[in-house]
Amino acid sequence: MALFPARDREAFDAHWRRILANPNVTNRTIVDEGRVAGNIGCWEQDGRWLVGYWIGSEFWGRGLATRALAELVQEVTARPLYAWVATSNVASIRVLEKCGFVAKESRSEFDERFGREVEELLFELP
Repeated sequence: MALFPARDREAFDAHWRRILANPNVTNRTIVDEGRVAGNIGCWEQDGRWLVGYWIGSEFWGRGLATRALAELVQEVTARPLYAWVATSNVASIRVLEKCGFVAKESRSEFDERFGREVEELLFELP
């Protein structure tokens, strides 16, 4: 979503330990010219299979997220797949659209982390 605030190191490490220990989560590292550029994953939550990705800002604009998502949707056979994205994250919306996802619904919630309303779209790959 690109709106999540950074975690402190301890919370970040604990989060990744939980993710990597879960055999039901698909995790992949995104590499560009031998450097770790980000990550992408797929997991089940509330009866939906969700995808999410993160790309370091120094790697933006290279098509890495689009290529990684295209590869992930070939690997993961569960359908439909879903992704929540902030309405302000135009680049991520475009990545999802390029990979065949379509907007299905929207929501707006007060997010205490940011002290404001956050608008999100739910995209689906049927």
